[in-house]
Amino acid sequence: MTAIAGSSQAAVQASHSSSAADWTPTSWRSRPALQMPVYPDAALLAGAEARLRRYPPLVFAGEARKLKSALAKVANGEAFLLQGGDCAESFVDFTANNIRDTFRVLLQMAVVLTYGAGVPVVKVGRMAGQFAKPRSSNVEKVGDVELPSYRGDNVNGFEFSAEARRPDPERMVQAYNQSAATLNLLRAFAQGGYADLHEVNRWNLDFVRNSPASERYHDLAARLDETLNFMAACGLTSATTPQIAETDFFTSHEALLLQYEEALTRVDSTSGDWYDCSAHMVWIGDRTRQPDGAHVEFMRGVRNPLGFKAGPSLSTDDLLRLIDTLNPTDEAGRIVIIARMGADKVADKLPPLVRAVKRAGRSVVWSCDPMHGNTVTAANGRKTRHFDAILSEVKDFFAVHRAEGTHPGGVHFEMTGQEVTECVGGAVDITVDGLGERYETQCDPRLNASQALELAFLLAEQLKAERLSVARSRITA
Repeated sequence: MTAIAGSSQAAVQASHSSSAADWTPTSWRSRPALQMPVYPDAALLAGAEARLRRYPPLVFAGEARKLKSALAKVANGEAFLLQGGDCAESFVDFTANNIRDTFRVLLQMAVVLTYGAGVPVVKVGRMAGQFAKPRSSNVEKVGDVELPSYRGDNVNGFEFSAEARRPDPERMVQAYNQSAATLNLLRAFAQGGYADLHEVNRWNLDFVRNSPASERYHDLAARLDETLNFMAACGLTSATTPQIAETDFFTSHEALLLQYEEALTRVDSTSGDWYDCSAHMVWIGDRTRQPDGAHVEFMRGVRNPLGFKAGPSLSTDDLLRLIDTLNPTDEAGRIVIIARMGADKVADKLPPLVRAVKRAGRSVVWSCDPMHGNTVTAANGRKTRHFDAILSEVKDFFAVHRAEGTHPGGVHFEMTGQEVTECVGGAVDITVDGLGERYETQCDPRLNASQALELAFLLAEQLKAERLSVARSRITA
C-alpha cells in the first residue's frame, strides 16, 4: 500500500489506474453534501486534513479485497454476513473491556449463526471508525436555547453547550488515533487465541444456562458442543488447525464525514486503484444516498466493498442507478444493500426492490438492518426499539427472499457487549420503566449482549429451517 501525501495526490493519480476515469478523491467537493458539519475555522480544518493525509493507513487494500471475496460468496448464497456494533463510538467510553465485550458477543453470534446457516459467517464490526451520525435536524432545542445537533464524537461533543457543539476538526485526529488502537486490539483478539471456537462455544453454553429461555436454546448449544468434541476426537484442535483458534474480522462504518474519508484515501501500489483506508467496508446512509450527491460521488471511486442503506423511500429507479454508479462492472462482493424498512413496511416495500435487482441480473448482497426502521419514543421520552419488532422485520426479510427466490445474505445490528437497558423486550424482558437503569447510548438504542445473543439463536432456528426446506425441495424436484 502506498500512502500518498496531500499535495502530491493530484500528480500521482494521473500515473495510476483509477476506478473511474473522471474521479478524484476530491471530486465529491463539487457535489451537494448533506449531513456534513460546517467548520467555523477553515485553517484548522485544512491543518487536520493535512495531518491525516500523512498518517499511515488504518487498513490495507489486500484486507479490503479479502473481505470483497468473502462477500462475493455471500452474494452467491455460500456464506452469511453478520455486521454489528455500536450505534456511535464514543471517546469517553473507549476502553479495552468495551471493545473486547462487543467483539466477544459478535463471535458468539457468528458461531450460532454458522450452525444455523450451515455456511461460513463473514464477521464485520461497526467498530474502529463508527463515529459520525446523521441527524434529522441540524439544530437541537432545550428550553429557549438552540444549538447545533450532536453529530458524533469525531465532529462535536454530546454535552449541550455552545462550546461542545461547535464542530472541531481536531476530533477527526482523535477519532483516527482511537480507531488505530481499536484495530490493534481487534487484530490481537482475532489472531491471538481469544477467538478459539472452544472458548466461544463455552461462552454460549454459559449464556444458555443463565438465559430465561434456556430450554429453547439448549439443544442447539449442546449440538455445537458435540460437534466440537467430535472434531477434537478426529484430531482437529486449536493446536493442529489454525482456523479453530483464529478468525477473520473486518471493520466498517458509515462514510459520512467526507473530509476524514478523503484524507485516508490511498493508492494501492499493487493495483494502482484507490482505497478508503479508514475501514475495510464503508457504507452510505439512507439520508445521503442521492445518486448525484457528494457521498455517492466519493464512494464510486474507491475499491472497497461498499454498502448503502435502502429505506422505504428508495425507488427501484434510484436503486438501480445507485448500483450502476457504484458497481458498473457488476463485481461480485462489491455492493451490500442494507434494507432498513421497519417491521410494518418490509413486506410491502422490499419485494419491488428485490425483483428489480433480480431482473437486472446484478450481483449484490442483501442484508437486513432491523434497527433503524423500528425506533420509537417511549412514554417516558426515551428513544427505544422493541425486540419483537426487530425480530419481526428479520423474519419478513427472510420471507420476502424465500418468495422471490433470492438469497437473504445477512443482518446488520446496532448492539453492544454491555448489559445496557435501551431496547425493550427479549427474554430478559426489559420494560419501558426499566429503560433508565442503564440507558447509556449517545444516539440510538442498542441491543444489549443478552438480547443480541437471543436474537442470534432465534435467527439460527430460522436459518436452519430455511436450509432444510431448500434441501427437501431439491430432493423432491
